[in-house]
Formats: sequence, structure tokens, C-alpha cells
Amino acid sequence: MRLEKQRRKDADGNKEQNRPEDMREDQEQREAIRESGEIALEHSIHLLSVIGEIEGHECLSANSKTTKYEHVLPRLAAIEDSHDIQGLLILLNTVGGDVEAGLAIAEMIASLSKPTVSLVLGGSHSIGVPIAVSTDYSFIVRTGTMVIHPVRMNGTVIGAPQTYDYFRQMQDRILGFISEHSRASRERLEELMLDTGILTKDLGTILVGEDAVREGLIDSIGGISEALRKLHELIGAG
Repeated sequence: MRLEKQRRKDADGNKEQNRPEDMREDQEQREAIRESGEIALEHSIHLLSVIGEIEGHECLSANSKTTKYEHVLPRLAAIEDSHDIQGLLILLNTVGGDVEAGLAIAEMIASLSKPTVSLVLGGSHSIGVPIAVSTDYSFIVRTGTMVIHPVRMNGTVIGAPQTYDYFRQMQDRILGFISEHSRASRERLEELMLDTGILTKDLGTILVGEDAVREGLIDSIGGISEALRKLHELIGAG
């Protein structure tokens, strides 16, 4: 009799674990991860991944890993408006991409009123740098990399003064944003951007882990545990 009661209790427990609403929630989480690299963590924290190439107004190849800014911007607006989400954790492993799209994402993150923390994993190159520094606090793993280089454009470039003025204005916007949201000075950033001794046959600088912290771009060396701990700290202080 006691054994039969235990069996019924276990069966009821399994039914409780496999409730339709729980299964539906799991399916929605899997869909969110597959489609946009996002998931809601415990303790009201939202996870956003910026991976591959940041896609702008033109669609990239279906074989490319991309972060689509038309998906990210509405999500950031929803995070700001949500009463349930208390903080945002951003994981970055990006080669850069569309300058305007990347800068728009960075500006959006910087304008959030909720605590934000970024973590650079494989790398955060080019226009990924402003996104990495746009949060309240930033981390990079020891093997993570950041590449700073001048603005580049694809396709035919018209050799006219107006074209070079546009390039310069775009570069100034990026440098201004990075220096405003990090400890790196504008003058030092320009030196790193125009360095000819590190990137073979190109301009720019690669910063690995502690180099990024030493230059003032990133706040600390750390991984996922340090990033989550810091985010909980910022949420608790709010």
C-alpha cells in the first residue's frame, strides 16, 4: 500500500514537471536562443549575445553568423520598459560589421536606465568595441581580443574631399563614444587606431585580455561568474 502511494506521488510529480505551460516556456527559450542568442536568466536578468558580424541595412549571406540590429534595438526597448527585468548581461564574440548599426546598438545600451554588464569572450573587434564599452561595467577573458582600426568601407569609394570628410566624421563619432564610455583617452585611441607595427600590411592594434584593461578600454579581467556577480551587485545598489 505504501509503495503504491509512492508511485502515485512520483507520477503526480512528473506530471507537475511536464506541465504544458512549462514545456511551452522551454520551447520559447530554445527558440529565442536559436533566433537571436537571447534568454531570460534567473533573478530577472536578461542575456543578450552579440556574435558573428553585426548586420546593418544589407542582409548578409545565410551562411554567416550575424547579429541583426533590427532585432536587437526593439529588444533593448522592451528590456527598458519591462518591470520584470532588472539587469542586462551582454556576451560579445563579434568581428564587427556595419558601423551605423553597431553604433546605434551601443548608443541604445548606454541609454538604458537598468544596470548593464558586458563580457568579451572570443573577441569584440572594430565596431564591437563601442558595444563592449557601452555598459556600466565591462569584463574580458584573458584570451579575449579587441581590434581598433580606422573606419573601412566596402565597394567603390569616390575620391572626393566630401568622402574623406565623411570618413573622418564617422571616425570621430566612434572615438568620441569610446573615450566617453571608457578610461581610454581620445589621443591614445587615435594612436592605437593608426599604428602600423602590429597588424601586418594594415593599420590598427590588437589588444589581448589584460592589454585591453591596461589601455582603459575594459574595466576588469573576468569570466561569466565575475560578470554575473558584478551585475547582481549593481542591481542591489540601484
